[in-house]
Amino acid sequence: MKKQLSALLIGNGQCPSPELLQRLAAKADFILAADGGAQKAAQAGVTPDKIIGDFDSLEPASCWPKEKLLHIPRQDNTDLEKALDYLQDNHFTAVTIVGGTGGRWDFSIGNFLSAYPYLDKMDICFAADSWQIFPLIKPAQKTVRPGTRVSLIPVSPCQNVTLKGLKYPLANARLELGRTGRTLSNLSVQTQIGVHFTNGYLLLYIED
Repeated sequence: MKKQLSALLIGNGQCPSPELLQRLAAKADFILAADGGAQKAAQAGVTPDKIIGDFDSLEPASCWPKEKLLHIPRQDNTDLEKALDYLQDNHFTAVTIVGGTGGRWDFSIGNFLSAYPYLDKMDICFAADSWQIFPLIKPAQKTVRPGTRVSLIPVSPCQNVTLKGLKYPLANARLELGRTGRTLSNLSVQTQIGVHFTNGYLLLYIED
């Protein structure tokens, strides 16, 4: 069986505390910074294995060892997409993204949505000090503390949605885009929660 490879991807948005960033870095097999995310990593005492992007926000690129730099000047995709392309091409199967949100809302929303084309090859989690967000295209189980706040946001129509381990369960429900009244601000009642569905795109929010 092939080893499952995990990566920490550090973007140029709002990064978590240095303590969390260091813990995530210690657990990852590989640390990739997207452009200006390299500065955020350095400020937290984390050294990226590689830095990728068009380098329009890496100040200055000359301060970094050349062997760490993956310069991709194309402008028809974002630095986050460049980074996810690299991780997919190198067979990483689990990616935790920090610094993928904060600042401009268009980039934050775009980053969440840009994860979906990669989910058939990689599990992706956006992480911060107080929350985790998982883009989903298939059923998932997560370990949480009882009493954890959990929300589910449909990004497209979703069929046969069943929730387990939560105070307000669902069974074979259809969720429509923009209709979130039944799936926001739920609470876990077990240490294992399950989200099952047969098709569609979901965002699973877990509040730490």
